Amino acid sequence: MNSNLELSAPPEEDSAAKPVAADEQAATETPTIQTAPASVPAPEPASPPARADAEDEDDEEEDDDEADPAEAGLDEAVLGAEAALAAAEAEDAAEARGEEVEEVPTILEPEPEPTPDERALHAPHVRPTGEPAEIDPDELDPDALKVVLRLHQHGHQAYMVGGCVRDLLLGRKPKDFDIATSATPNEVRGIFRNCRLIGRRFRLAHVYFKGGKIIEVSTFRANPTELEAAANGGEDDGEGEDLLITHDNVFGTAQQDARRRDFTINGLFYDVAEGRVIDYVRGRRDLDERFIRTIGDPEVRMREDPVRILRAVRFAAKLELDIESRTYAAMEGAVEDLPRCAPARLLEETFRLIRGGVSAPALKLLDALDALKILLPPVNAYLKQHGKEGEKTFYAFAEALDRRVSAGEPLDDAILLAMLLIPISRSTGPEESQDGGRPSVSQVVEDLLADFVQSARLPRRIAERCRMLLLAQRTLTGERRRRSAAFKRHPLFSEALTVFEMTVEATGENREQLEAWKAGEVPQPRAAAADGEESDAGGQRKRRRRRRRRRPSANGGSGEGAGSSSESGSDAGDA
Repeated sequence: MNSNLELSAPPEEDSAAKPVAADEQAATETPTIQTAPASVPAPEPASPPARADAEDEDDEEEDDDEADPAEAGLDEAVLGAEAALAAAEAEDAAEARGEEVEEVPTILEPEPEPTPDERALHAPHVRPTGEPAEIDPDELDPDALKVVLRLHQHGHQAYMVGGCVRDLLLGRKPKDFDIATSATPNEVRGIFRNCRLIGRRFRLAHVYFKGGKIIEVSTFRANPTELEAAANGGEDDGEGEDLLITHDNVFGTAQQDARRRDFTINGLFYDVAEGRVIDYVRGRRDLDERFIRTIGDPEVRMREDPVRILRAVRFAAKLELDIESRTYAAMEGAVEDLPRCAPARLLEETFRLIRGGVSAPALKLLDALDALKILLPPVNAYLKQHGKEGEKTFYAFAEALDRRVSAGEPLDDAILLAMLLIPISRSTGPEESQDGGRPSVSQVVEDLLADFVQSARLPRRIAERCRMLLLAQRTLTGERRRRSAAFKRHPLFSEALTVFEMTVEATGENREQLEAWKAGEVPQPRAAAADGEESDAGGQRKRRRRRRRRRPSANGGSGEGAGSSSESGSDAGDA
């Protein structure tokens, strides 16, 4: 799920380092990144503030002594945040140990040099017909080019395929390069020493290069629905999705592999040796017309895998393409089938929308399709409850997030999720402590995070970080008063400040508080704080009267005189 700033994982475990097309990984369901806990310093023990004399008791520290129970719980959460995050990561790691994963050597062997009898191939700039290559070889990834040519040298068909071909034809820079080949996974591993196989249901080959780069190599596959329909002499409309999930492991030809893909714009192959695009599905036409169209009957293809709804939305938002009318109608009809999909796949595709810097247009399209009620129920309820004003507020947050992502700023998944949940959290307010003093954000947000962890396999560390980021916003705005030293030691303070900065950009509020935090200062608490304190005429918060401890009199007693003197002094000080 991505830029997890403080966590690292081997490349084979990091699904975000090399996203895989959902149709090619439909039922592989590689688990969300699971890593061992990062090295985190032990939390500093909370020590009571020193008091030099009785006069110091009237300083700002007296506010902490009379903080409400939820405030005290939040302070404990601040000081123990490292332990909470470490515990969440430990639980994630424990679950990861149960996964079937092929071991990867720490140091991969270098690529062998070609033997003299291997046929030397190259990527020509000019086609055999004398025309220039349809894609300039200089725009191709050199490591992906090595993989293709090496497979050719061993007598296999191999093409660059999918998103990289589509993006290059649109004049965009591909994020990654995928390769489809006639070689089986074991044959690919036999050719490349720096290779490992992943996936339990359908094996894929990952070829590793310097810097953690991964080139994914898949074997040509056939669409099991088409094969079964051909065997039965007709279309099988009833069990499309079930067939895809359980039988999508049939090897096929290059043409069959192109036809089993989701959209025509993703079914294009590029023949490096010939310098030409191979188009079995009329994808070039749809690229020229800027349409997203399913390969085959859209009703059948959407029922085979409703996650294609999210993929179509992502491509439409990212590439600024229109969805063809029959395809859009099929998407509307298949929304009700989304709950049949694995929750982990739905969550991962939702995160891909957010990570791509197009969350605002994508979420608007999902809302028009009425899919948010399944993917993000609290967001759907918020938009329905608050109408046009709620839409304006929510999409202002989404657009602020998109600007950061598009600018190339690495943002953790917890930050991405928190930005979409802040409007809901702000509208409902905080809840009372739920479990013995643990501070809580709004209940709908707590329930959503818990559901993501339990059913969608969201790592606990991300859910816990998201919850802490949301809690920290009330302190940054000044709604909740906190000991500044403890708050600045919070392990997520810098990330919380990043979220706060995007919030200020989205709403235009609390700019003074933001500038103070960025300058290393602690802004004055807001006059209308959540604890209901009164304010004086100048807008300054009125200091809360604090009862002093009674001091023993000169004769060793506590006497009423001493008590009266103390109270009088306190009243005089407040006056």
